[in-house]
Amino acid sequence: MKVSFPFALWLSGVALLAPLLAGATEYPLPAENSRLIGENSTTVVPADNRPLEDIAARYKIGLLNMLEANPGTDPWLPQAGTQLIIPQQMLLPDTKREGIVVNLAELRLYYYPKGKNSVIVYPVGIGQLGAMTPAMVTSISQKIPNPTWTPTENIRKRYAKEGVTLPPMVPAGPDNPMGLFAMRLAYGSGHYLIHGTNADFGIGMRVSSGCIRLRPDDIEALFNSVPKGTRVQIVNQPVKYAIEPDGKRYIEVHQPLSRNEKDDPQTMPLPLNGALKRFIKNKQSDSALIEAALKRRSGMPILVNLGEPVSEAAGKPSQHDAAPSTMQKAGVTQAQPEKAGES
Repeated sequence: MKVSFPFALWLSGVALLAPLLAGATEYPLPAENSRLIGENSTTVVPADNRPLEDIAARYKIGLLNMLEANPGTDPWLPQAGTQLIIPQQMLLPDTKREGIVVNLAELRLYYYPKGKNSVIVYPVGIGQLGAMTPAMVTSISQKIPNPTWTPTENIRKRYAKEGVTLPPMVPAGPDNPMGLFAMRLAYGSGHYLIHGTNADFGIGMRVSSGCIRLRPDDIEALFNSVPKGTRVQIVNQPVKYAIEPDGKRYIEVHQPLSRNEKDDPQTMPLPLNGALKRFIKNKQSDSALIEAALKRRSGMPILVNLGEPVSEAAGKPSQHDAAPSTMQKAGVTQAQPEKAGES
């Protein structure tokens, strides 16, 4: 996400404008041969001069998910009276249904509570360009209430380039950018955590220094639910697909994570593995619908059975210069020190 200074100022302003209305959404867990959950809804932008983040938080959605579903929407000041799609329908990632699953490409965390027939979905912030969150299979090694924050050497260097000198350590409390709860991952040297934030923005965006960030109420709920040792899988699946028990075929396409400043997530090539290619070529799949979905990248499940009409979500082209393409590229580099950062 390549963000201008005015946008960074807007992010700071959201902390004053957007109340903490967000939280996770719990869905009934479908059968093993089904991956479709939830239903999309719509809302009308009120005449209150509030940013899109306010609406995203109200409906428990990440900001980039809202922009994928509603291309061309002004994130600073969406036009009053405009009808917006709330992308609350999704396909479960192609992973084991256990513990925590984070799909980087869709900026969502899925939690499968042990012994419950449900899945809880949280919007998350992930690593920015140059500090990307790696894919991994690991576990929760430590649960830390009221964490302190010690910036790593790489974080200190990055902020020094922006003229910002970070303190050696930030104590626990309301000024700590890690929030009030953190869970350390066993991966590597333990530098990656799932934690909260002391800001009301940046969720559903690439803004962190590599950790997984949740809104304050979300991390508190997750922290209190997840035991130490819980399995954590982090994947990068911009394209998901499913064949449902009733024969309906769906594809869900997100903008892929950019790798450098020149990448445009709206036009970057999408990874298509062998199974996905077979799904596309199957005689029951409509290649035109799939091509439209792959181009549009709406972040929502699209029905692609042969003979289905092209839906607005699949066929409406994304404006090339709209916010989704620009904002997905890297991390906020001019926002307040590590209110968008982690260890």
